[in-house]
Amino acid sequence: MYVKLNLAALAQTKPGEYAIRFLFGGVVTVLTGLIADKFGPAVGGLFLAFPAIFPATATLVAAHEREKKYAAGIDGTARGRDAAALEARGAAFGAIGLAGFAAIVWRLLPGHPAPAVLIAAAVAWLAVSILLWRLRQILR
Repeated sequence: MYVKLNLAALAQTKPGEYAIRFLFGGVVTVLTGLIADKFGPAVGGLFLAFPAIFPATATLVAAHEREKKYAAGIDGTARGRDAAALEARGAAFGAIGLAGFAAIVWRLLPGHPAPAVLIAAAVAWLAVSILLWRLRQILR
């Protein structure tokens, strides 16, 4: 499987599905802010790593795959689960990359300009995520 940009997929997604993702992400963001307000930024920061959009996305991906198979007269439950599992693997690699991002910001931000640190952290996140994806391909 290759990572590629598919702009046609944007047209296949219904507006209500975008609304679900944004609503879920917004609710998680507000809850994280409330937790940080009550218990402090260190505790609130732990919740920043929560995948705000992933649960809604995984559910929608599974539903799309089931619908496609159903339209072809096939039970698509297993295919939907497999598609959601692939999304979860990608999310896990991205989360590990996010740990690299957080470590760089945590260690470098106090003594360096914020834009430079954020750029370095973003590059690290991307590099770690891609490295994990490539390792998965090599180790298969």
